[in-house]
Amino acid sequence: MEQPRLLDRVRKAIRVRHYSLRTEQSYIHWIRRFILYHDKRHPDTMGEPEISAWLSHLAVERKVSPSTQNQALAAILFLYQKVLALKLDWLKDVVRAKRPRRLPVVLTRTETSALLGALHGVNALIAQLLYGTGMRQMECLRLRVKDIDFSYRQIHVRSGKGDKDRVTVLPDRLVPDLQQQLERARVLHQRDLQAGFGETRLPYALSRKYPNAGREWSWQFVFPSSRLAPDPYCGTIRRHHWYHTNLHRAIKQAAHDIGLVKPVSSHTLRHSFATHLLEDGYDIRTVQELLGHKDVKTTQIYTHVLNRGGRGVRSPLDAGQSG
Repeated sequence: MEQPRLLDRVRKAIRVRHYSLRTEQSYIHWIRRFILYHDKRHPDTMGEPEISAWLSHLAVERKVSPSTQNQALAAILFLYQKVLALKLDWLKDVVRAKRPRRLPVVLTRTETSALLGALHGVNALIAQLLYGTGMRQMECLRLRVKDIDFSYRQIHVRSGKGDKDRVTVLPDRLVPDLQQQLERARVLHQRDLQAGFGETRLPYALSRKYPNAGREWSWQFVFPSSRLAPDPYCGTIRRHHWYHTNLHRAIKQAAHDIGLVKPVSSHTLRHSFATHLLEDGYDIRTVQELLGHKDVKTTQIYTHVLNRGGRGVRSPLDAGQSG
């Protein structure tokens, strides 16, 4: 029997572990680049010198960021440990790039209001939800109808970072807009069903356990895509969630339109959510739970943003003006 191609084995190993499609695409990309860099040599003929040389090439010649270099290394370590199943002593000695510790970009309340006001349509609602709940971009885009609890004013975040579930707040102000969005999504779903489609992708193996659940309304995405497309896993024509690039471009354009010079992304709204809650006096442990941080030290970075004027110190230049 013919041995499956290496990259096919990588895909299978990733899907068995339920990694996201974006992680799969990233790992395949880096593994392919690693092999091409070494003249298409098979990875089982290479070791620490080849990996170190490639990482140095990325840092010195390609000038990638430390986070990108570590992502590439993670893909290669996955290849050797999970796919090739090679127990090599040198794996633990491979040096990871040190990521610089940087403070997050946070918008003031005025800047946040202006940015949200410059957005329109579905992108505006998604951005408001990101700021109002502290969700990550993909957590919001992957929301299912059943995840929104209007009665308790809360949102269930399923399989967030680290494959963890949590609950966050549903802003009262967004309830009418979300209900209208769900009604639009329901009409779209009914139209798909009538056309012979309407089945969404279910997480993990639920489609085998509950064959008809994919067509049920409760499993549909809150923010469906504007068009049908082939499922990247199996080729079935489905309606996926709203594409993240649409949101990214809309936020960038809105920031430009209002003359905002700070670097802004969807994650900036999450940073602003956390910082503004701490400004309002909420306990850091509460903010940690809403954000889904594993360690409170991750949440504590927002306390540094709160330290107005360099640890709250008043400049002597300003103090001198009072005299």
